[in-house]
Amino acid sequence: MSVHRVAALVLPPQSTFELACAAEVFGMSRPGLPARYAFAVCGERPGAVPTLAGYDMVVRLGLAALETADTVVVPGWQDRERPAPPAVIDALRRAHRRGARIVAICSGAFLLAQAGLLDHRRATTHWRMAADLAARFPDVQVEPDTLYIDLGDVATSAGTAAGIDLCLHLARADHGAAHAARIARHMVMPPHREGGQLQYAAQDRDGHPPESLALVLDWALERLHEPLGVGDLAAQAGISPRTLARRFAGQLGVTPGRWLLQQRVAAARTLLEETDLPVEAIATRVGLSSAANLRRRFHTLVRTTPAAYRRSFAPCGDR
Repeated sequence: MSVHRVAALVLPPQSTFELACAAEVFGMSRPGLPARYAFAVCGERPGAVPTLAGYDMVVRLGLAALETADTVVVPGWQDRERPAPPAVIDALRRAHRRGARIVAICSGAFLLAQAGLLDHRRATTHWRMAADLAARFPDVQVEPDTLYIDLGDVATSAGTAAGIDLCLHLARADHGAAHAARIARHMVMPPHREGGQLQYAAQDRDGHPPESLALVLDWALERLHEPLGVGDLAAQAGISPRTLARRFAGQLGVTPGRWLLQQRVAAARTLLEETDLPVEAIATRVGLSSAANLRRRFHTLVRTTPAAYRRSFAPCGDR
């Protein structure tokens, strides 16, 4: 398998966390994980780049690095009130035209919008900046409550940790759910977070954050093989099904039933990648009762069949 080349484009003053999001997923060598990505950092020109953390980083590569990258990551753009350097805009457009995937983390969406890569397309950014993005670029369809949006050739994410969510999603799309899960496990974080970003900004009438669903979600994930329903989740949480549905909508942006289905299909994806179990057995293990039901649900969420998915992400080591 050829190595996928990722280039992170840094711009002064650079946010160190957004850059680290991309580096952790695409640039780290980890025991037991095959090297699927080659990661590089570049700037408008080689040299020192100031950071928000108060130190300079030395960047050895200039914009020529974007000419051979398969994925270009813009890990934030702090100077978004000003026009971007024309050479940077031109390099991004040329990379996109030749087929590179262009990814923006947090405020990096402003740079992509200025380059015209988001015109008449869906995009997101940090919830505090969403209104500004929509006002300055009215042709962009801004979704303020989304953790990340992947359009295939262009992807954007909300702030800070949502950058990790997006990078893990891209690793999952490139190399399968099991590979992304292994990266997440090394990072000691969940491979996929549910819901939208406004849950982290929302408060109840007393100014307190809403009660977490974490315990009931963990409980359900350990019992996906059982015939769980909304009533079971509500009983475990000690609240009514109506209250449960309201909390799911507020914190995760989905219904309890939809969340359960998403988790069952995600578990099926991992089993298809890591085992040679027949589809009927996988359906039973993830609580979807039959192969026919699994195939129908799988196609609804993944847009392919279990057999085709297994052929793409078969358990064959360092493919």
